[in-house]
Parts: sequence; C-alpha cells; structure tokens
Amino acid sequence: METPSLAAAADASSCRRRSPLLTGLLRLWLLLGALCLRPGLGLYKVNTIYGDTIILPCHLEVPNDLMFGKWKYEIANKPSEFIAFRSATKKNVQYDDVPEYKDRLSLSENYTLSINNARIGDEKKFVCMLVTEDNVFEQATIVKVFKQPSQPEIISQAEYLETEQLKMLGQCIAKDGYPEGNLTWFKNGIVLQPVEENPTEKVKIQVLSQRNSIKEGDNITLKCSGNGNPPPQEFLFYIPGEPEPIRSSSLYALIDVRRNATGEYRCALTDESLMDSTIITVHYLDLSLTPSGEVIKQIGEALPVSCTISSSRNATVFWLKDNTRMRSSPSFSSLQYQDAGNYICETTLQEVEGLKKRQILTLIVQGKPQIKMTKKTSTDGSYKTISCHVEGFPKPAVQWTSSGGVINKAKETKYMNGKFVSKIKIAPEENVTLTCIAENQLERTVNSLNVSAISIPESDEPEEKSDDNMENVNDQAKLIVGIVVGLLLAALVAGVAYWLYVKKSKDVNGESEKEAAQNIQTLPRSASKHVDKDLGNIEENKKLEENNHKSEA
Repeated sequence: METPSLAAAADASSCRRRSPLLTGLLRLWLLLGALCLRPGLGLYKVNTIYGDTIILPCHLEVPNDLMFGKWKYEIANKPSEFIAFRSATKKNVQYDDVPEYKDRLSLSENYTLSINNARIGDEKKFVCMLVTEDNVFEQATIVKVFKQPSQPEIISQAEYLETEQLKMLGQCIAKDGYPEGNLTWFKNGIVLQPVEENPTEKVKIQVLSQRNSIKEGDNITLKCSGNGNPPPQEFLFYIPGEPEPIRSSSLYALIDVRRNATGEYRCALTDESLMDSTIITVHYLDLSLTPSGEVIKQIGEALPVSCTISSSRNATVFWLKDNTRMRSSPSFSSLQYQDAGNYICETTLQEVEGLKKRQILTLIVQGKPQIKMTKKTSTDGSYKTISCHVEGFPKPAVQWTSSGGVINKAKETKYMNGKFVSKIKIAPEENVTLTCIAENQLERTVNSLNVSAISIPESDEPEEKSDDNMENVNDQAKLIVGIVVGLLLAALVAGVAYWLYVKKSKDVNGESEKEAAQNIQTLPRSASKHVDKDLGNIEENKKLEENNHKSEA
C-alpha cells in the first residue's frame, strides 16, 4: 500500500497496475528461470506461479548401486517431513500421508518431483535424497511462489484539497498478491516521484487468516506495512520464541501453528525506529477419556469413568450412548447388562469454528449364565408350558433334556440386556424331570424341574397363575357363594312354611275338640256312653303313646 502526501494541484491522479505485456514478461521470466543455482550456497531455486505445477529435478547424479530415492521438506525449528519414496529395484512409488500434499505429488523415474496446484504454503526448502548401501546424497531446492495481485483500486479518496495543506489524497490497494506487489502512482500520465518530506511515519501489523479465531493447525500470515511514499519493502518481525528478529518482506507466513504460538507479535522498520504489535491467540482443545477404547468388565463390578477437558476457553461437554444424548455423565457402581454399549464424550469450543474433540468407550459387560425355571398349565389343562429364564453375556446357548432324551422344540424370546426366555410345551402322561442347560464362554449352568403327569392333581406344586386362571378362580368363587346364598334362602323359606303349617294344624285340632264336646252334650244318653267309651279309648291310646315315648327315651 502506498499513501501519497501531496499539496494542491493533485488533480487527475490515478493508480495503475502492470500492463499485460509486463505480466507476460514476468511469467516468461519465471518459467525460463525456474531453475537457477545460487552460487556459494549449494542451493537451487525454483520460481513458480500460484496454481501452476512445481517441477523439482533432483540435481544429483544417480549412483549405480542406488537402493532408493526420497524427497522431504524442511521448515525452520521443525523436524523434516518425508513426502515421497521410489525404490530403484522394485520400481514402486509411495507417497507419505501428509494432508497438505495429498493427491498433489508425482515422482518420476529420474526422481523429479512434481507438485501440482502450487500454493503459498509451498514456499519451503525441498531436499532430494539418494540412498546407497554406503552413503546418502542430498541436494536442496528452495521454492518461491508468486501470485499476481488483483486489479488495484483507490480507496479513502479525499473529498477536497486545501492549498498549502498536507492531506492524504487516497490509498491505492491491490489484494491477494504474493509477495506484495509494487504500486505506482501516476499524475496526468506521469509517474509521481517520491519526495524527501515523506520517509514512513507509521507502521502497521495485521494478521491475515481465513477465520476470525485461530486454532491449532491453522496457517496464518503476518502483514507489515508503512505509510511512506514509496512504502518500505523490508521489515523486522519479532516472533515469540525466536531469539532474534526475522528480516522479511511485508508478509511472513506461519504454518501449522500450535498453542505455544500464542503471544505478542511485532513488526518494525529495519532501523527499528517505528514498530507495531498485535496479540495472537491460538485456541486449543484437549480431551482425555479414562478408560477409553474397548473395555470388558464382569456384571456387578464397579467402573469409574472420567472425561477431562483442557482448552483455551470454556468448553461444552456432553455424553452420547449408542448415538443418544445422555442427561448426565455415566457412573457405574454395579454394572448390569443394560449398561453395555458405545459411550462418546464430546466437547466443543463454541467460540472457534470447527474445534471439537471426541473419544469413545466401548463397554462390554460379561456374566456367567443364571437360570430360573417356571411352569404353567394351559387353561383347558391339555398341556404345560415350561420356561427357562436365562441371563448372561455372551449370550448362552440353551439345551433342554428330559428322561427321554434331548428336546429340540424350544422357542426363544428376543435377547435384550443380557436376558431371554427359552420355552417348551409338553403334555406328559407320567411324571417327568426336565433339565435346562445354559452355557457360554464363561461357564455351564444346569437346572432341573419336576413336572407331574397331566392327569395327576398338582396341588402340592406351586404354579404361576396366569390372568386367565385368576379370572376362572374368581368366577368359581362367585358361583359357590351364589349357591350357598341360594341354599340359605331356600332353607329360610322352608322353615317359615313349616312354622305356618304347624300353627295352622294346632288351630284346626282345637276347633275339632270343641265341636266334639258340644256334640256329646246333644247326643242321647246311650249315644253318650258310646262316645265316652270311644273317648276313653282315645285317652288310653294317648297314655300308651306317652309311655312308649318314655320307654324309648
């Protein structure tokens, strides 16, 4: 960026970029001078255009006893990174797993390395290595990438100028160029020459990044600029951790930054007369899950689980079990089969885009087979259902046997949370003993149950009553109560009828005796004697009956 300080008469000023002819000459110069030896340093230099293919010859004589060749790149204060390998004997080529060079490399038979789609980050020192049984030969090449800037434009233009007053006319900028291009001001078609009164008055440092927040692994670029005319072309960059300032053009790239890159960054003119600074924070997020991976435990055991977070800002933590979000973190004092599953501890740093971590715990709960046997008679009494309730993990295999041999007609319910039921139906004609055998990798468990014949009452054997049986029992009880009540009512009615009958009989007998006495009085004497005789006989008969009752008593 170049800022002119002009007095009046600065009308019709303009900002122009290089002509297409100059641009073509630049590209031709880069292509023709792509390979040049830097005398005295033993280094080759390759210039390339942003987006083109970088061609890196090995520049080493291939020895006869060559075993293989490799390419690597080097960055200051970092270990070397190998990117390509070619065997001299097997003729096979391998490319290392380096994300920024994935699907961009090609290594020929003469060990020339090609890198397509050149980027700014490819400005590195690349080294060709030829390896024999007795020696290793190396040759380095420096890659320089150039990117043409966008169309220049004038911003912050002054609305008016005052005579004899120093005022900024405007700013001429061109974006996306690398390295930063030279901007030239013209007035009335003539190059505007710098003046002595305008050496730089202000230095500014900027952080160029694709995101508002910087996280570990990002690439960032520092840009230092001055407002002089012409603008300064070289600056000193003060980088945290570096003992000495780094002399560079207006741009300085930081590749794959780590958390220790957090700190104050400064840039200054080469004479250190003017300086500016900025703070860079490299955000990070660490997650540690204990235990993690696949864990096998026994049922009933305790398992403490912890998920520890370390981050540059407050992080949000949540748990998932089998891809379903949990309300709280898992805690196991006594493990059960239903506790088995995939647990995920995930954390996110909301302030930083794309910064989240997760770890997985795959919990397996094992247990020896446990058996409980029950039986139930059908409603019509024609058969019995024998159930073997099984628990265990891994899922036990179940086998049924009886005194007659192996039974192969069992049906199983769905295996859930380490439990299932194996059932058989039988109609025994005589008493039989059934055995359920459950076996997994941990143990073999056996249980037996005596089952009586279908025709023999089973009052001495406790049975599980179904809802249908309970309804039948209730209906039978209601019927019995109804019968008893009916009998009681019938007896009451019979008693009342009998009492009425007895009372009526007494009334009738009394009236008969009274009528007889009256008749006797009206009879003739002879007749009365006969009646008295008859009455005497009646009285005698009564006495005889009374005597008989007494004798029987």
